[in-house]
Amino acid sequence: MGTIVETILKKYGNDSTRLMDILIDVQNEKSCISDITVKEIANGLNISMADVEQTLSFYHFFSKTPTGKYTVYLNDSVVAFMMGREKIAKAFEEAVECKFGEVSPDGLIGLFNTSCIGMNDQEPAAIINNRVFTKLTPFRVKELVKDMKAGKNINEMFSASTGDGNNSHELVHSVVNNNIRKEGPVLKDDIAQGEIIEKISKMDPEDVINEIKDSNIRGRGGAGFPTGLKWEFCRRAAGDQKYIFCNADEGEPGTFKDRVMLTERAELLFEGMALAGYAVGATQGILYLRYEYKYLQEYLEDVIKRAEEAGLLGRNIAGNKKFEFNIRIQFGAGAYVCGEESALIESAEGKRGEPRDRPPFPVEKGYLEYPTVVNNVETLCSAVKIMKYGSEWYRGLGTLESRGTKVLSISGDCFHPGVYEIEWGFTINDILDMVGGFDVQAVQVGGPSGTLIAPNEFDRILGYEDLATGGSLIIFNQNRKLLKDVVLNFTDFFIEESCGSCSTCRIMPVVMRDKLVKIMDGIGVAKDIDDLFEWGEILKASRCGLGQTACNPIVSSINNFRDLYTSQIKTAKDYETGFDLNLAVQEACEATNRVPNI
Repeated sequence: MGTIVETILKKYGNDSTRLMDILIDVQNEKSCISDITVKEIANGLNISMADVEQTLSFYHFFSKTPTGKYTVYLNDSVVAFMMGREKIAKAFEEAVECKFGEVSPDGLIGLFNTSCIGMNDQEPAAIINNRVFTKLTPFRVKELVKDMKAGKNINEMFSASTGDGNNSHELVHSVVNNNIRKEGPVLKDDIAQGEIIEKISKMDPEDVINEIKDSNIRGRGGAGFPTGLKWEFCRRAAGDQKYIFCNADEGEPGTFKDRVMLTERAELLFEGMALAGYAVGATQGILYLRYEYKYLQEYLEDVIKRAEEAGLLGRNIAGNKKFEFNIRIQFGAGAYVCGEESALIESAEGKRGEPRDRPPFPVEKGYLEYPTVVNNVETLCSAVKIMKYGSEWYRGLGTLESRGTKVLSISGDCFHPGVYEIEWGFTINDILDMVGGFDVQAVQVGGPSGTLIAPNEFDRILGYEDLATGGSLIIFNQNRKLLKDVVLNFTDFFIEESCGSCSTCRIMPVVMRDKLVKIMDGIGVAKDIDDLFEWGEILKASRCGLGQTACNPIVSSINNFRDLYTSQIKTAKDYETGFDLNLAVQEACEATNRVPNI
């Protein structure tokens, strides 16, 4: 067995459930995972090659062929294009002398497209060998490629100063900026490390759960399930072991708030995980972190280590012999569907990130079949603040149906993109005033899976009773072509990110995309719009949120911007396939010197 593979397998105890970690390390060391390597891994883990292949083939950042000594992943999200991505891509191709999706002839540089990397407030941006480069310009691209050809270390390629806050920490050393524009109770740095751990260690776990329940906090990942109730279900579930997962796989295009909280409030987050662990009786915590944020790994591991040294993680926490909790980091490898909690758990077990059938729910049978709580970054951080200031204080924030605050990622056509913490109940108009939105044509609330709203709805409020959101708002001004720039981009995103398990999600977005393109090409008829509505209903049969909302970009844009569709259809026809038989046979006729008989 090869030395590199053998060393990596040993690092993870030849444990097949750590297959994701093994593949990530092999990919980073060898620039690819070849058929020979697949066999070595399978033999070392005592599993079939098919088991390795099924995981390897699922994730965006794994490759069976070399990706280059320097691997460039350029973001292709909506906002990246809005901020000049096409010029950046052209500059890379000219400087490297190969196209995207290829590796330079000398094997030095690989160019690849990738979905949103959580940098919408500082686009265009790219990941190069796990380091993030933001606000790229054609000139900066030429400098980077020049450095690569000179063989420079990736950390020597930063020509600008490092970013604000902990982005400049020696273990991060990143040019990324936090862009925190408005701090609220959750983002505010007002808790001494270990303060809440000390407090709850003297409380009964049931009392901790009751305090969270009384606050009426709902999960901040988008679904909005009551957090205290989820914890209570898990505590009552039978199991010798229980797990707390922090879902930090914010793959929704336009969302980057978790990135900022991980950078600036990691101690708060890990305290929130320990708090949840104490409440439900879990001793193990796993931070499932999207691969795009791998540049934060050393820093986050150091925060965990310092917490262990301070007695805030590990055994006998705060002197309580019944309080044990440990945390490790589990990276994803590029799959939006892993934001769904059961797909996340499947991924953490070393499998394809395909959502599970439910019931049973994760709180009953989750990670390795044990009861598991999955909360996102913002939820866990909020829980710590609730335990500090009390449930009554928290209920005093927000609205009747939506208690507390919401941390938002705001980007697009505005003067001040960044992270804002507001109370639930703000209107879209309030937010546009706050961020400096200008000449606004539309706002995407909640990323591609959310809703594209028009100015006549800008008086609607953010909250579960009206416009619920996981945290992303993207602003589009009058210069944007909504169908081409937004709706088509979002639909392509869902097609790319489908796990393919459900036929509805595997097929219908492609069919709907083709119908959308037909309308955009000016050969659509009125029935095509009706078809798009009907087909959107079919997608609701999918078993996870990705499939169920994959129609949203098209359906919500028809609801609110129908004139953009009707202005391009053929009013004189009831039926139009868009198929030109003459054009289809033209090449064949020319090759055989025949005249079309049509």
